[in-house]
Amino acid sequence: MTIYKEIKAMHAEMQQWRQYFHQFPETAFEEINTSQFISSKLKSFGLKVYEGLAKTGVIASLSSGTGTSTKKIALRADMDALFIEEKNALPYKSKNTGKMHACGHDGHSAMLLGAAKYLADHNDFDGTVYFIFQPAEEGRAGAKQMIDEGLFQLFPADRVFGLHNFPDIPAGHFAIRPGPMMASFDCFEIVISGQATHAAMPHLGNDVMVAAAQIITALQTVVSRNINPADPAVLSITQIHGGNTWNAIPDSVVLRGTYRCFNSNIQQLIKEKLMQIVESIAQGFNLSTQININPENAGYPVTSNSEEETAIAIEVAQALVGIDHVDLNALPSMGSEDFSFMLQEKPGCYVWLGNGSSDGDCLLHNPHYDFNDDILTIGASYWVKLVEKLLN
Repeated sequence: MTIYKEIKAMHAEMQQWRQYFHQFPETAFEEINTSQFISSKLKSFGLKVYEGLAKTGVIASLSSGTGTSTKKIALRADMDALFIEEKNALPYKSKNTGKMHACGHDGHSAMLLGAAKYLADHNDFDGTVYFIFQPAEEGRAGAKQMIDEGLFQLFPADRVFGLHNFPDIPAGHFAIRPGPMMASFDCFEIVISGQATHAAMPHLGNDVMVAAAQIITALQTVVSRNINPADPAVLSITQIHGGNTWNAIPDSVVLRGTYRCFNSNIQQLIKEKLMQIVESIAQGFNLSTQININPENAGYPVTSNSEEETAIAIEVAQALVGIDHVDLNALPSMGSEDFSFMLQEKPGCYVWLGNGSSDGDCLLHNPHYDFNDDILTIGASYWVKLVEKLLN
């Protein structure tokens, strides 16, 4: 493993940053303290800093070399935490009730800060690097909002790169593949409405509960009977809300859920079949329906890596940790990522960096999760090597 000695010397400082972020987690579009901390550090490194894109986003620019290079690349880290009550007994445990860094964005921000500091001190590249500290990755599509507000017009990168820690990949190992890396993400809300009635007299109303049960069952055929079994996809009902007493059939029930896949055509097919099934069953029960797709967010497209940028990322990772420590055959994840919006705008690559064993419930989005500080120097070194490889 070839970690830069100067980055090794920064480990304690990066760990301090990471644990500060962990102690004061902030959720989507409310990362005010986090972004101020990051902005202050970037300015102290001598970088040009732009604040306020997508409310709390921070972008820093660093140019070096002959001054004639037109090469520009962007590196992205996410900043937001989750609405989860932390159950760890750590000296830096979350102090913000009901919020915690249960996905490792605290570590992502610290690694990119470390890379920014190193590159500002050494300038061993020829071109421009944009350091993107993005808000609201967790279900609120902060990346899309940054793009809509002019991210790549203001910072015209040629390529964009992302990194995420991943439990159960050995610490310090990478997983990288071209093509789909993370699934698309769509959520849905189905409101079924009819005539309420006494539970003892169901014939006088329209039973939304029975219809809801039929819809839940029928929706399980969307994937199993419409999608080629060789094409991964999943549809799950995650919520059902209706009624408030023992002896009355309510006038409405609400179902919520999500569907995910690795192909935009399948994504559209699932949407169409879902709507067709719901409307048909509701009609059969003489009920009305309202179907809302992505009622609270933009939905996420497939996170798909471009061929050339993936080959470069693989070369850099192998040079950093060794060929045997870079998995080129990892299965794509049914999880989703709003970095996908950036990859729709620019060629790039999104990689996983092993966080180590998930023993003790240390999975992502788990109240016992904690980022592995031992990999901070690996992530920061990956960013630096990537810059030096692309901007030479």
